[in-house]
Amino acid sequence: MSRTVGARTADPCPRCFLEAARPGKPMTVEGRDVVGYVCDHCANAWTRPVEDDVEVYDTVRVDLADATLYGTVWQVEADRVQVRSTGGERLLWAERWRVIVY
Repeated sequence: MSRTVGARTADPCPRCFLEAARPGKPMTVEGRDVVGYVCDHCANAWTRPVEDDVEVYDTVRVDLADATLYGTVWQVEADRVQVRSTGGERLLWAERWRVIVY
């Protein structure tokens, strides 16, 4: 589970468990779309699969370049998802690789 740190989300490194705000990068590994991460502390690298089963009304986290948004999915397209923030004040399109279903 992640926690919010300022405008970013901190996820622990699976090796050293240090929580840090780290942006992911979309990539392909063995023919599958994934998001890759690297720990600044121990240089551990890991991936998570890009969510392929996102549906309307799912609760999600969106890791943006400058913030983390929690909300509900309103529309789904092949490469992007429209999310309404928890408070309802923000509605935006985000690339599918940035979305994590909760």
